[in-house]
Amino acid sequence: MLQVENLSKVYQLKDHQVEALKGVSFTTEEGEILGIVGKSGSGKSTLMKILRGVETFDSGRIEIDGLEIMPDSGEEIMQKQRLVTAIHLQRDFGLWTESALNNVAKRVYSRKTGYETIPTKYDPEYEDVMAEAMEYLKVVGLQKKAKQLATILSGGEKQRLLIARQLAKKPKLLLLDEPATMACPATKQEVLDAIKNVNLKLGITTVVVSHLPEVHRYLANRLIWLDKGEIRDEGEPEEVLDRFLSLLGEADPLAPRPDAPPAIKVVGLYKRNYLVGTGEVLRIEDLNLDIREGEITSLIGSSGTGKTTLLKIIQGLARPDEGSVLYKLADSWVDMVEYSRERVEVRRNLGIMYQEFALAPRETVLEQIGYKLGVKGQDVIEHARRMANELGISDKVLDVIYALTDMTEEDAKAVLDKLGLTTEVSVELFPRFPSTEAKKYAEPVFKVLDLDLSVLDKYPHQLSGGEKVRVSLALLLASNPKILVLDEPFGDIDPITLRDVSNAIKRINAEFGTTILLVSHHVDFVREISHRAVLIDDGAVFMDGDPAQVCDIFVSRCDASYLKHPPETTAPTGKA
Repeated sequence: MLQVENLSKVYQLKDHQVEALKGVSFTTEEGEILGIVGKSGSGKSTLMKILRGVETFDSGRIEIDGLEIMPDSGEEIMQKQRLVTAIHLQRDFGLWTESALNNVAKRVYSRKTGYETIPTKYDPEYEDVMAEAMEYLKVVGLQKKAKQLATILSGGEKQRLLIARQLAKKPKLLLLDEPATMACPATKQEVLDAIKNVNLKLGITTVVVSHLPEVHRYLANRLIWLDKGEIRDEGEPEEVLDRFLSLLGEADPLAPRPDAPPAIKVVGLYKRNYLVGTGEVLRIEDLNLDIREGEITSLIGSSGTGKTTLLKIIQGLARPDEGSVLYKLADSWVDMVEYSRERVEVRRNLGIMYQEFALAPRETVLEQIGYKLGVKGQDVIEHARRMANELGISDKVLDVIYALTDMTEEDAKAVLDKLGLTTEVSVELFPRFPSTEAKKYAEPVFKVLDLDLSVLDKYPHQLSGGEKVRVSLALLLASNPKILVLDEPFGDIDPITLRDVSNAIKRINAEFGTTILLVSHHVDFVREISHRAVLIDDGAVFMDGDPAQVCDIFVSRCDASYLKHPPETTAPTGKA
Protein backbone atom coordinates (compact mmCIF):
# COMPACT_ATOMS: atom_id res chain seq x y z
CA MET A 1 0.00 0.00 0.00
CA LEU A 2 2.85 2.36 0.98
CA GLN A 3 6.27 1.88 -0.58
CA VAL A 4 9.26 4.05 0.27
CA GLU A 5 12.44 3.38 -1.70
CA ASN A 6 15.87 4.88 -1.00
CA LEU A 7 14.43 8.17 0.30
CA SER A 8 17.00 10.90 1.04
CA LYS A 9 16.67 14.49 2.20
CA VAL A 10 19.33 17.13 2.88
CA TYR A 11 18.63 20.49 4.52
CA GLN A 12 20.92 23.35 3.52
CA LEU A 13 21.38 25.56 6.57
CA LYS A 14 23.24 28.84 6.76
CA ASP A 15 26.65 27.37 7.51
CA HIS A 16 26.32 23.62 6.95
CA GLN A 17 24.22 20.78 5.59
CA VAL A 18 22.09 18.34 7.57
CA GLU A 19 21.31 14.89 6.15
CA ALA A 20 17.84 14.38 7.58
CA LEU A 21 17.16 11.10 5.72
CA LYS A 22 19.68 8.75 4.14
CA GLY A 23 18.40 6.02 1.81
CA VAL A 24 15.29 5.11 3.83
CA SER A 25 13.31 2.16 2.43
CA PHE A 26 10.27 0.33 3.84
CA THR A 27 6.78 -0.88 2.92
CA THR A 28 3.48 -1.22 4.74
CA GLU A 29 0.69 -3.70 4.26
CA GLU A 30 -2.93 -2.69 3.72
CA GLY A 31 -4.49 -1.81 7.08
CA GLU A 32 -1.25 -2.10 9.03
CA ILE A 33 -0.23 0.19 11.92
CA LEU A 34 3.45 0.94 11.45
CA GLY A 35 5.26 2.57 14.36
CA ILE A 36 8.36 4.76 14.05
CA VAL A 37 10.64 5.40 17.01
CA GLY A 38 13.94 7.22 17.36
CA LYS A 39 15.83 9.90 19.27
CA SER A 40 15.14 13.58 18.72
CA GLY A 41 16.63 14.66 15.40
CA SER A 42 16.56 11.18 13.87
CA GLY A 43 14.42 12.27 10.90
CA LYS A 44 10.96 11.12 12.03
CA SER A 45 9.13 14.43 11.50
CA THR A 46 10.90 15.04 8.18
CA LEU A 47 9.73 11.63 6.95
CA MET A 48 6.14 12.38 8.00
CA LYS A 49 6.15 15.74 6.19
CA ILE A 50 7.46 14.09 3.02
CA LEU A 51 4.80 11.36 3.21
CA ARG A 52 2.14 14.04 3.66
CA GLY A 53 3.34 15.95 0.59
CA VAL A 54 4.28 19.18 2.34
CA GLU A 55 8.05 18.64 2.09
CA THR A 56 10.14 17.78 -0.95
CA PHE A 57 12.89 15.16 -1.05
CA ASP A 58 16.16 14.88 -2.95
CA SER A 59 16.21 11.29 -4.17
CA GLY A 60 14.21 8.09 -3.97
CA ARG A 61 10.64 7.11 -4.71
CA ILE A 62 7.32 6.96 -2.84
CA GLU A 63 4.17 5.08 -3.87
CA ILE A 64 0.89 5.53 -1.99
CA ASP A 65 -2.05 3.41 -3.13
CA GLY A 66 -0.71 3.36 -6.71
CA LEU A 67 0.26 7.05 -6.81
CA GLU A 68 3.97 7.45 -7.58
CA ILE A 69 5.82 10.48 -6.17
CA MET A 70 9.31 11.34 -7.36
CA PRO A 71 11.68 14.22 -6.43
CA ASP A 72 10.73 16.05 -9.62
CA SER A 73 6.98 15.44 -9.32
CA GLY A 74 5.08 18.66 -9.89
CA GLU A 75 2.48 20.38 -7.77
CA GLU A 76 -0.34 18.39 -9.41
CA ILE A 77 1.09 15.09 -8.14
CA MET A 78 1.79 16.52 -4.69
CA GLN A 79 -1.77 17.81 -4.53
CA LYS A 80 -3.00 14.27 -5.27
CA GLN A 81 -0.65 13.02 -2.55
CA ARG A 82 -2.23 15.42 -0.05
CA LEU A 83 -5.69 14.20 -1.05
CA VAL A 84 -4.89 10.56 -0.25
CA THR A 85 -3.09 11.30 3.03
CA ALA A 86 -4.12 12.93 6.28
CA ILE A 87 -1.95 13.95 9.22
CA HIS A 88 -2.73 14.58 12.86
CA LEU A 89 -0.19 16.63 14.81
CA GLN A 90 0.18 16.54 18.60
CA ARG A 91 -0.13 20.32 19.04
CA ASP A 92 -2.83 20.93 16.43
CA PHE A 93 -6.12 22.21 17.90
CA GLY A 94 -7.47 23.98 14.83
CA LEU A 95 -11.22 23.58 15.32
CA TRP A 96 -14.26 25.61 14.31
CA THR A 97 -16.22 27.30 17.12
CA GLU A 98 -19.20 25.12 16.28
CA SER A 99 -20.56 21.75 17.37
CA ALA A 100 -18.42 18.64 17.09
CA LEU A 101 -20.78 17.31 14.41
CA ASN A 102 -20.50 20.48 12.31
CA ASN A 103 -16.71 20.36 12.57
CA VAL A 104 -16.69 16.95 10.94
CA ALA A 105 -19.53 17.72 8.52
CA LYS A 106 -17.57 20.69 7.13
CA ARG A 107 -14.65 18.40 6.36
CA VAL A 108 -16.99 15.83 4.76
CA TYR A 109 -18.63 18.45 2.51
CA SER A 110 -15.24 19.95 1.60
CA ARG A 111 -14.57 16.85 -0.52
CA LYS A 112 -17.22 18.22 -2.88
CA THR A 113 -16.77 21.98 -2.52
CA GLY A 114 -13.02 22.29 -1.98
CA TYR A 115 -13.56 24.44 1.11
CA GLU A 116 -15.16 23.88 4.52
CA THR A 117 -18.85 24.70 4.73
CA ILE A 118 -22.10 22.93 5.57
CA PRO A 119 -25.00 22.40 3.18
CA THR A 120 -28.29 23.97 4.23
CA LYS A 121 -31.07 21.73 5.48
CA TYR A 122 -32.82 22.26 2.15
CA ASP A 123 -29.91 20.88 0.10
CA PRO A 124 -30.45 17.28 -1.05
CA GLU A 125 -27.06 16.15 0.29
CA TYR A 126 -27.60 17.56 3.81
CA GLU A 127 -28.84 14.34 5.43
CA ASP A 128 -26.10 12.23 3.85
CA VAL A 129 -23.35 14.66 4.92
CA MET A 130 -24.58 14.76 8.51
CA ALA A 131 -25.04 10.99 8.65
CA GLU A 132 -21.49 10.41 7.38
CA ALA A 133 -20.11 12.93 9.88
CA MET A 134 -21.89 11.13 12.71
CA GLU A 135 -20.36 7.82 11.63
CA TYR A 136 -16.87 9.29 12.03
CA LEU A 137 -17.80 10.62 15.48
CA LYS A 138 -18.94 7.12 16.42
CA VAL A 139 -15.64 5.61 15.29
CA VAL A 140 -13.72 7.89 17.69
CA GLY A 141 -16.32 7.54 20.46
CA LEU A 142 -17.73 11.07 20.36
CA GLN A 143 -21.30 10.45 19.21
CA LYS A 144 -22.67 11.60 22.59
CA LYS A 145 -20.75 14.88 22.21
CA ALA A 146 -22.05 15.60 18.70
CA LYS A 147 -23.99 18.73 19.68
CA GLN A 148 -21.40 20.07 22.11
CA LEU A 149 -19.31 23.09 21.19
CA ALA A 150 -15.91 21.89 19.99
CA THR A 151 -13.96 24.54 21.89
CA ILE A 152 -15.24 23.36 25.29
CA LEU A 153 -14.43 19.70 24.80
CA SER A 154 -11.74 18.16 26.98
CA GLY A 155 -8.22 17.81 25.63
CA GLY A 156 -8.71 14.14 24.77
CA GLU A 157 -12.06 14.83 23.13
CA LYS A 158 -10.51 17.56 20.99
CA GLN A 159 -7.77 15.16 19.92
CA ARG A 160 -10.37 12.56 18.93
CA LEU A 161 -12.44 15.17 17.10
CA LEU A 162 -9.37 16.16 15.09
CA ILE A 163 -8.87 12.51 14.14
CA ALA A 164 -12.53 12.31 13.06
CA ARG A 165 -11.98 15.36 10.85
CA GLN A 166 -9.01 13.66 9.23
CA LEU A 167 -11.09 10.53 8.63
CA ALA A 168 -13.71 12.66 6.89
CA LYS A 169 -11.18 13.24 4.11
CA LYS A 170 -11.33 9.46 3.37
CA PRO A 171 -7.55 9.16 3.31
CA LYS A 172 -5.72 6.05 2.14
CA LEU A 173 -2.87 6.75 4.55
CA LEU A 174 -3.28 8.21 8.06
CA LEU A 175 -0.18 9.84 9.59
CA LEU A 176 -0.07 10.41 13.34
CA ASP A 177 2.82 12.50 14.65
CA GLU A 178 3.16 12.15 18.45
CA PRO A 179 -0.57 11.54 19.12
CA ALA A 180 -1.48 12.76 22.63
CA THR A 181 2.14 12.58 23.82
CA MET A 182 1.70 15.61 26.10
CA ALA A 183 -1.62 14.39 27.54
CA CYS A 184 -2.32 12.76 30.89
CA PRO A 185 -2.67 8.93 30.96
CA ALA A 186 -6.49 9.01 30.94
CA THR A 187 -6.60 11.36 27.95
CA LYS A 188 -3.90 9.41 26.16
CA GLN A 189 -5.86 6.19 26.67
CA GLU A 190 -8.93 7.77 25.03
CA VAL A 191 -6.91 8.85 21.99
CA LEU A 192 -5.04 5.54 21.60
CA ASP A 193 -8.28 3.57 21.84
CA ALA A 194 -9.78 5.84 19.17
CA ILE A 195 -6.80 5.11 16.89
CA LYS A 196 -7.22 1.38 17.48
CA ASN A 197 -10.92 1.58 16.70
CA VAL A 198 -10.29 3.58 13.51
CA ASN A 199 -7.91 0.86 12.37
CA LEU A 200 -10.32 -1.91 13.31
CA LYS A 201 -13.46 -0.36 11.78
CA LEU A 202 -12.01 1.37 8.71
CA GLY A 203 -8.80 -0.56 8.06
CA ILE A 204 -6.84 2.59 7.15
CA THR A 205 -3.10 2.08 6.84
CA THR A 206 -1.57 4.12 9.63
CA VAL A 207 1.94 5.39 10.42
CA VAL A 208 2.50 6.44 14.04
CA VAL A 209 5.51 8.44 15.22
CA SER A 210 5.97 8.49 18.99
CA HIS A 211 8.78 8.87 21.49
CA LEU A 212 6.86 6.73 23.98
CA PRO A 213 7.65 2.98 23.93
CA GLU A 214 4.31 2.18 25.59
CA VAL A 215 2.42 3.79 22.68
CA HIS A 216 4.12 1.48 20.18
CA ARG A 217 3.56 -1.56 22.41
CA TYR A 218 -0.14 -0.72 22.49
CA LEU A 219 -0.69 0.24 18.84
CA ALA A 220 1.95 -0.97 16.41
CA ASN A 221 1.95 -4.18 14.40
CA ARG A 222 5.52 -3.47 13.29
CA LEU A 223 8.15 -0.95 14.36
CA ILE A 224 10.92 0.95 12.57
CA TRP A 225 13.81 2.52 14.48
CA LEU A 226 15.18 5.64 12.78
CA ASP A 227 18.64 6.77 13.83
CA LYS A 228 20.45 9.73 12.30
CA GLY A 229 18.27 9.57 9.21
CA GLU A 230 18.71 5.84 8.59
CA ILE A 231 16.69 2.75 9.47
CA ARG A 232 18.70 1.04 12.19
CA ASP A 233 16.23 -1.71 13.01
CA GLU A 234 12.84 -3.04 11.94
CA GLY A 235 10.56 -5.81 13.20
CA GLU A 236 8.33 -6.85 16.09
CA PRO A 237 7.68 -3.82 18.34
CA GLU A 238 8.85 -5.45 21.57
CA GLU A 239 12.10 -6.71 20.05
CA VAL A 240 12.95 -3.38 18.38
CA LEU A 241 12.09 -1.46 21.56
CA ASP A 242 14.37 -3.70 23.62
CA ARG A 243 17.28 -2.87 21.33
CA PHE A 244 16.37 0.84 21.18
CA LEU A 245 16.09 1.14 24.97
CA SER A 246 19.42 -0.63 25.46
CA LEU A 247 20.92 2.81 24.67
CA LEU A 248 19.47 4.22 27.91
CA GLY A 249 22.21 5.53 30.16
CA GLU A 250 22.36 4.65 33.82
CA ALA A 251 20.12 6.68 36.12
CA ASP A 252 22.06 8.90 38.51
CA PRO A 253 21.13 8.48 42.16
CA LEU A 254 18.73 10.96 43.67
CA ALA A 255 20.26 13.07 46.43
CA PRO A 256 19.00 12.11 49.92
CA ARG A 257 15.66 13.69 50.72
CA PRO A 258 16.37 16.80 52.76
CA ASP A 259 14.92 17.20 56.23
CA ALA A 260 14.39 20.90 55.69
CA PRO A 261 11.81 23.60 56.43
CA PRO A 262 9.37 24.81 53.76
CA ALA A 263 10.56 27.10 50.97
CA ILE A 264 6.96 27.71 49.82
CA LYS A 265 3.74 27.54 51.84
CA VAL A 266 0.35 27.44 50.10
CA VAL A 267 -2.19 28.43 52.72
CA GLY A 268 -6.00 28.28 52.56
CA LEU A 269 -6.22 28.55 48.77
CA TYR A 270 -9.62 29.03 47.14
CA LYS A 271 -10.16 29.39 43.39
CA ARG A 272 -13.16 28.86 41.14
CA ASN A 273 -12.80 28.72 37.35
CA TYR A 274 -15.76 28.95 35.02
CA LEU A 275 -16.04 28.03 31.35
CA VAL A 276 -18.78 29.52 29.18
CA GLY A 277 -21.20 26.82 28.14
CA THR A 278 -20.45 24.38 30.95
CA GLY A 279 -20.62 26.47 34.11
CA GLU A 280 -18.21 25.81 36.95
CA VAL A 281 -15.49 23.35 35.90
CA LEU A 282 -12.89 23.69 38.65
CA ARG A 283 -13.11 24.39 42.34
CA ILE A 284 -10.09 24.64 44.64
CA GLU A 285 -11.21 24.89 48.26
CA ASP A 286 -8.97 25.40 51.29
CA LEU A 287 -5.92 23.83 49.65
CA ASN A 288 -2.81 23.73 51.85
CA LEU A 289 0.60 22.54 50.67
CA ASP A 290 4.25 22.97 51.72
CA ILE A 291 7.18 22.68 49.30
CA ARG A 292 10.35 21.99 51.28
CA GLU A 293 13.77 23.52 50.61
CA GLY A 294 16.07 21.42 48.44
CA GLU A 295 13.34 18.91 47.57
CA ILE A 296 12.19 17.75 44.12
CA THR A 297 8.39 17.70 44.30
CA SER A 298 6.20 16.56 41.40
CA LEU A 299 2.54 17.48 40.91
CA ILE A 300 0.62 14.86 38.95
CA GLY A 301 -3.02 14.41 38.03
CA SER A 302 -5.40 14.12 35.10
CA SER A 303 -6.05 17.03 32.74
CA GLY A 304 -8.49 19.60 34.14
CA THR A 305 -7.97 18.69 37.80
CA GLY A 306 -6.33 21.98 38.77
CA LYS A 307 -2.55 21.42 38.42
CA THR A 308 -1.98 24.26 35.95
CA THR A 309 -4.17 26.67 37.89
CA LEU A 310 -2.39 25.81 41.13
CA LEU A 311 1.03 26.19 39.50
CA LYS A 312 0.18 29.63 38.06
CA ILE A 313 -0.97 30.78 41.49
CA ILE A 314 2.24 29.45 43.08
CA GLN A 315 4.26 31.30 40.42
CA GLY A 316 2.41 34.52 41.23
CA LEU A 317 1.00 34.71 37.70
CA ALA A 318 -2.64 34.16 38.68
CA ARG A 319 -4.64 35.32 41.70
CA PRO A 320 -6.69 33.02 43.91
CA ASP A 321 -10.08 34.07 45.22
CA GLU A 322 -8.71 33.61 48.74
CA GLY A 323 -5.52 32.40 50.37
CA SER A 324 -1.78 33.04 50.33
CA VAL A 325 1.36 31.71 48.66
CA LEU A 326 4.27 32.44 50.96
CA TYR A 327 7.92 32.33 49.89
CA LYS A 328 10.80 32.29 52.37
CA LEU A 329 13.04 35.35 51.78
CA ALA A 330 15.90 35.58 54.27
CA ASP A 331 14.17 35.48 57.68
CA SER A 332 10.71 36.59 56.52
CA TRP A 333 7.82 35.34 54.41
CA VAL A 334 6.61 37.17 51.29
CA ASP A 335 3.09 36.63 49.93
CA MET A 336 3.17 36.28 46.13
CA VAL A 337 -0.57 36.97 46.02
CA GLU A 338 -0.32 40.54 47.33
CA TYR A 339 1.89 43.40 46.11
CA SER A 340 4.98 44.29 48.14
CA ARG A 341 8.40 45.70 47.30
CA GLU A 342 9.90 42.36 48.34
CA ARG A 343 7.87 40.38 45.82
CA VAL A 344 10.21 41.25 42.91
CA GLU A 345 13.16 39.84 44.88
CA VAL A 346 11.28 36.56 45.35
CA ARG A 347 10.64 36.46 41.61
CA ARG A 348 14.30 37.14 40.86
CA ASN A 349 15.16 33.92 42.69
CA LEU A 350 12.57 31.96 40.73
CA GLY A 351 13.27 30.14 37.44
CA ILE A 352 10.31 28.98 35.32
CA MET A 353 10.33 26.64 32.31
CA TYR A 354 7.12 26.09 30.34
CA GLN A 355 5.78 23.27 28.20
CA GLU A 356 6.35 25.43 25.13
CA PHE A 357 9.92 26.34 26.01
CA ALA A 358 11.85 27.76 23.08
CA LEU A 359 15.26 29.26 22.46
CA ALA A 360 15.65 32.52 20.54
CA PRO A 361 16.58 31.33 17.02
CA ARG A 362 18.77 34.31 16.03
CA GLU A 363 20.87 34.56 19.18
CA THR A 364 23.80 32.44 20.34
CA VAL A 365 23.51 30.58 23.61
CA LEU A 366 25.94 33.05 25.21
CA GLU A 367 23.81 36.01 24.12
CA GLN A 368 20.72 34.38 25.59
CA ILE A 369 22.48 33.76 28.90
CA GLY A 370 23.42 37.45 28.91
CA TYR A 371 19.75 38.35 28.48
CA LYS A 372 18.66 35.98 31.26
CA LEU A 373 21.25 37.41 33.63
CA GLY A 374 20.01 40.90 32.78
CA VAL A 375 16.58 39.82 34.03
CA LYS A 376 17.49 37.52 36.92
CA GLY A 377 21.09 38.37 37.85
CA GLN A 378 22.43 40.00 41.00
CA ASP A 379 21.63 43.71 41.52
CA VAL A 380 19.24 43.91 38.52
CA ILE A 381 16.34 45.01 40.74
CA GLU A 382 18.23 48.04 42.03
CA HIS A 383 19.10 49.09 38.48
CA ALA A 384 15.50 48.54 37.32
CA ARG A 385 14.15 50.71 40.14
CA ARG A 386 16.50 53.56 39.26
CA MET A 387 15.51 53.36 35.58
CA ALA A 388 11.81 53.08 36.45
CA ASN A 389 12.06 56.24 38.54
CA GLU A 390 13.64 58.10 35.60
CA LEU A 391 10.91 56.82 33.25
CA GLY A 392 8.10 57.72 35.66
CA ILE A 393 7.16 54.09 36.25
CA SER A 394 5.78 53.35 39.72
CA ASP A 395 6.92 50.45 41.89
CA LYS A 396 3.60 48.67 41.35
CA VAL A 397 3.87 48.91 37.55
CA LEU A 398 7.51 47.76 37.76
CA ASP A 399 6.28 44.76 39.76
CA VAL A 400 3.85 43.91 36.94
CA ILE A 401 6.52 44.40 34.24
CA TYR A 402 8.93 42.14 36.11
CA ALA A 403 6.27 39.43 36.34
CA LEU A 404 6.11 39.46 32.53
CA THR A 405 9.64 38.04 32.38
CA ASP A 406 8.23 34.81 33.84
CA MET A 407 5.28 34.64 31.42
CA THR A 408 5.05 33.13 27.98
CA GLU A 409 5.76 35.62 25.18
CA GLU A 410 2.09 35.71 24.15
CA ASP A 411 0.78 36.37 27.68
CA ALA A 412 3.45 39.02 28.32
CA LYS A 413 2.59 40.92 25.13
CA ALA A 414 -1.10 40.97 26.09
CA VAL A 415 -0.29 42.56 29.47
CA LEU A 416 2.07 45.12 27.91
CA ASP A 417 -0.65 46.11 25.47
CA LYS A 418 -3.03 46.76 28.38
CA LEU A 419 -0.39 48.91 30.05
CA GLY A 420 0.21 50.84 26.82
CA LEU A 421 3.88 49.77 26.81
CA THR A 422 6.13 47.90 24.37
CA THR A 423 8.85 45.31 24.88
CA GLU A 424 11.40 48.14 24.61
CA VAL A 425 10.67 49.13 28.20
CA SER A 426 11.98 45.75 29.40
CA VAL A 427 15.22 46.34 27.49
CA GLU A 428 15.73 49.64 29.30
CA LEU A 429 14.85 48.27 32.71
CA PHE A 430 16.76 45.00 32.37
CA PRO A 431 19.77 45.38 30.02
CA ARG A 432 21.60 42.16 29.17
CA PHE A 433 24.92 41.30 30.79
CA PRO A 434 28.14 41.54 28.73
CA SER A 435 29.50 38.30 27.23
CA THR A 436 32.45 38.13 29.62
CA GLU A 437 30.12 38.15 32.63
CA ALA A 438 27.71 35.71 30.99
CA LYS A 439 30.50 33.22 30.31
CA LYS A 440 31.75 33.44 33.91
CA TYR A 441 28.27 32.62 35.25
CA ALA A 442 27.75 29.85 32.68
CA GLU A 443 30.90 27.80 33.33
CA PRO A 444 29.87 26.02 36.58
CA VAL A 445 26.35 25.42 35.25
CA PHE A 446 27.61 23.89 31.99
CA LYS A 447 29.85 21.56 33.99
CA VAL A 448 26.90 20.26 36.02
CA LEU A 449 24.75 19.84 32.89
CA ASP A 450 27.56 18.09 30.98
CA LEU A 451 27.59 20.75 28.26
CA ASP A 452 30.78 21.65 26.43
CA LEU A 453 31.64 25.36 26.57
CA SER A 454 31.78 25.40 22.75
CA VAL A 455 27.96 25.30 22.89
CA LEU A 456 28.04 28.93 24.09
CA ASP A 457 28.88 30.15 20.57
CA LYS A 458 26.24 28.03 18.81
CA TYR A 459 22.78 28.96 17.57
CA PRO A 460 19.75 26.80 18.52
CA HIS A 461 19.55 25.14 15.09
CA GLN A 462 23.09 23.81 15.64
CA LEU A 463 22.08 21.94 18.82
CA SER A 464 20.73 18.42 19.21
CA GLY A 465 17.37 17.86 20.90
CA GLY A 466 19.01 16.92 24.20
CA GLU A 467 21.37 19.89 24.04
CA LYS A 468 18.44 22.27 23.51
CA VAL A 469 16.74 21.03 26.68
CA ARG A 470 19.92 21.24 28.75
CA VAL A 471 20.72 24.70 27.35
CA SER A 472 17.21 25.81 28.35
CA LEU A 473 17.93 24.56 31.87
CA ALA A 474 21.30 26.37 31.79
CA LEU A 475 19.51 29.63 30.97
CA LEU A 476 17.40 29.19 34.09
CA LEU A 477 20.37 28.26 36.25
CA ALA A 478 22.82 30.93 35.11
CA SER A 479 21.45 33.35 37.72
CA ASN A 480 21.54 30.66 40.45
CA PRO A 481 17.80 30.66 41.30
CA LYS A 482 16.79 29.13 44.61
CA ILE A 483 13.63 27.59 43.15
CA LEU A 484 12.90 26.04 39.74
CA VAL A 485 9.34 25.53 38.49
CA LEU A 486 9.14 23.14 35.51
CA ASP A 487 5.72 23.05 33.84
CA GLU A 488 5.72 19.83 31.74
CA PRO A 489 8.62 20.89 29.48
CA PHE A 490 9.88 17.35 28.83
CA GLY A 491 6.72 15.49 27.78
CA ASP A 492 7.66 15.00 24.13
CA ILE A 493 11.33 14.01 24.55
CA ASP A 494 12.52 10.54 23.60
CA PRO A 495 13.35 8.23 26.55
CA ILE A 496 17.10 8.23 25.92
CA THR A 497 17.31 12.03 25.93
CA LEU A 498 14.88 12.13 28.88
CA ARG A 499 17.25 9.98 30.94
CA ASP A 500 20.03 12.51 30.27
CA VAL A 501 17.69 15.35 31.27
CA SER A 502 16.54 13.61 34.47
CA ASN A 503 20.17 13.02 35.44
CA ALA A 504 20.91 16.70 34.78
CA ILE A 505 18.02 17.80 37.01
CA LYS A 506 19.17 15.48 39.79
CA ARG A 507 22.71 16.90 39.51
CA ILE A 508 21.29 20.44 39.73
CA ASN A 509 19.43 19.50 42.90
CA ALA A 510 22.46 17.76 44.45
CA GLU A 511 25.07 20.36 43.43
CA PHE A 512 23.18 23.59 44.16
CA GLY A 513 20.52 22.43 46.63
CA THR A 514 17.89 23.91 44.29
CA THR A 515 14.26 23.45 45.27
CA ILE A 516 12.44 22.02 42.24
CA LEU A 517 8.69 21.90 41.66
CA LEU A 518 7.54 20.21 38.48
CA VAL A 519 4.36 19.12 36.76
CA SER A 520 4.49 16.03 34.56
CA HIS A 521 2.15 13.44 33.07
CA HIS A 522 5.05 11.05 32.55
CA VAL A 523 4.74 8.70 35.53
CA ASP A 524 8.06 6.87 34.98
CA PHE A 525 9.85 10.22 34.89
CA VAL A 526 8.14 11.28 38.12
CA ARG A 527 9.10 7.99 39.80
CA GLU A 528 12.73 8.42 38.79
CA ILE A 529 13.29 12.08 39.58
CA SER A 530 11.16 12.96 42.61
CA HIS A 531 11.67 12.95 46.35
CA ARG A 532 7.93 13.40 46.70
CA ALA A 533 4.82 13.32 44.51
CA VAL A 534 1.50 15.09 45.07
CA LEU A 535 -1.61 13.81 43.29
CA ILE A 536 -4.07 16.62 42.53
CA ASP A 537 -7.66 15.59 41.82
CA ASP A 538 -10.70 17.84 41.47
CA GLY A 539 -8.82 20.83 42.86
CA ALA A 540 -7.64 19.05 46.01
CA VAL A 541 -4.62 17.11 47.27
CA PHE A 542 -5.76 13.50 46.91
CA MET A 543 -2.45 11.86 47.90
CA ASP A 544 0.96 13.13 49.01
CA GLY A 545 4.03 10.97 49.59
CA ASP A 546 6.31 8.36 48.06
CA PRO A 547 6.47 8.92 44.25
CA ALA A 548 6.19 5.22 43.35
CA GLN A 549 3.09 4.74 45.49
CA VAL A 550 1.45 7.97 44.35
CA CYS A 551 2.12 7.16 40.68
CA ASP A 552 0.70 3.64 41.07
CA ILE A 553 -2.52 5.05 42.52
CA PHE A 554 -2.69 7.67 39.77
CA VAL A 555 -2.30 5.08 36.98
CA SER A 556 -4.91 2.78 38.54
CA ARG A 557 -7.38 5.67 38.79
CA CYS A 558 -6.76 6.57 35.14
CA ASP A 559 -7.46 2.97 34.05
CA ALA A 560 -4.65 3.41 31.50
CA SER A 561 -4.28 -0.07 30.02
CA TYR A 562 -1.65 1.13 27.53
CA LEU A 563 0.75 1.46 30.49
CA LYS A 564 0.45 -2.25 31.28
CA HIS A 565 3.62 -4.03 30.16
CA PRO A 566 3.57 -6.14 28.12
CA PRO A 567 0.12 -5.58 26.53
CA GLU A 568 -2.22 -8.55 26.38
CA THR A 569 -2.79 -8.17 22.63
CA THR A 570 -1.32 -6.27 19.72
CA ALA A 571 -3.25 -3.72 17.72
CA PRO A 572 -5.58 -5.14 15.06
CA THR A 573 -4.53 -4.82 11.46
CA GLY A 574 -7.95 -3.79 10.23
CA LYS A 575 -7.86 -6.33 7.39
CA ALA A 576 -11.10 -7.80 6.22
